Amino acid sequence: MMRFDIISVLPDLMQSPFAHSILMRAQKKGLAEIVVHNLRDYSNNKHRNVDDYPYGGGSGMVMSVEPFAACIEHLQSQRSYDDVVFMSPDGETLNQQIANEFAVKGNIIILCGHYKGIDQRIRDIFVTREISIGDYVLSGGELPAAVFVDSIVRLIPGVLSDETSALSDSFQGELLDAPVYTRPAEWRGIKVPDILLSGNQLKIDEWRYDQALERTKARRPDLLDD
Repeated sequence: MMRFDIISVLPDLMQSPFAHSILMRAQKKGLAEIVVHNLRDYSNNKHRNVDDYPYGGGSGMVMSVEPFAACIEHLQSQRSYDDVVFMSPDGETLNQQIANEFAVKGNIIILCGHYKGIDQRIRDIFVTREISIGDYVLSGGELPAAVFVDSIVRLIPGVLSDETSALSDSFQGELLDAPVYTRPAEWRGIKVPDILLSGNQLKIDEWRYDQALERTKARRPDLLDD
């Protein structure tokens, strides 16, 4: 079973993404365990503060080193972890290859930042990977953490009802996915391509590859650079 320990100052924000659909089923099947920890529980401040003013001045607040260190060390005293991941806009951009890489690991700690970020010493001492979900800034790391976990859990064998589904997703073969259709075969005068109704699987596979290639050329030519 793969385990994710997520450290957040807003643990309630993390409940809904993991309580529905594929992520919920993965947990019920015992294939994934997702535990959210309240960073404030590890504050040594009577007000449970987890941030302070930045040295050197400037706007915003910085998340303190002590609560993160206390929580990480507490978790590491209970089990070994493959990675401590910090969700950060200046990390390596999440892609399918990174998700595939993490899907074969065991235990992962995920840190969710807020405000102006976390004390650099946490990043230097504890963090082994920094992951971004895009070149933009969000209010905190909780939503990126949910995206990151979702991209991994769906790849765990047994999570999806059709195990070939994850293997044929966009980006798995470095191409976008081909167009998909379902019933009815004709809707408002628009017909499903005849090839998909032919029953000739070899021809269908060829069509899907050609469509995927054309879609990738049109929408994400950068994926074909190599």
